[in-house]
Amino acid sequence: MPKITLYPILLLMFGLGISAKIAFGTIHGIIPVALFTISAVRNIRPVLVKSGRVMGLRTFEMVTRVLLPAAMPEIFAGLRIGFSLTLIGTLLGEMFASQRGVGFLLMNAIGLHNIDVIMALTFLLTLFAGAASSLLLHLNRKLQGPV
Repeated sequence: MPKITLYPILLLMFGLGISAKIAFGTIHGIIPVALFTISAVRNIRPVLVKSGRVMGLRTFEMVTRVLLPAAMPEIFAGLRIGFSLTLIGTLLGEMFASQRGVGFLLMNAIGLHNIDVIMALTFLLTLFAGAASSLLLHLNRKLQGPV
């Protein structure tokens, strides 16, 4: 079922305000983050868990020292994909039922055939998405430490 079909229901629940756009963006982004996190934890090598048990690590220590560092790359991949889908969902929400925002400006420019504004907004959105993705990639590499 396409998520765009849920937007009228979200508008009925949250109204035309920003909360509906946030909910619509969250619906788009939360599923990939959850799936990647579940997959990351499921794919942790058993030897790492056994090594933690042999060392006598408690549950909290096992999570912070073994499980989380081993799952971190896949979790950050899910965050990067989830962020981009959240941005797209929020933009779609602004395009269809909004009086302001980037999506409203984009739809207004498309309606007026204003190519300059369309290209400027597309450039700004691409720049913002690329910067956020690069920041998440940098954080992932920094948290992993030296290889």
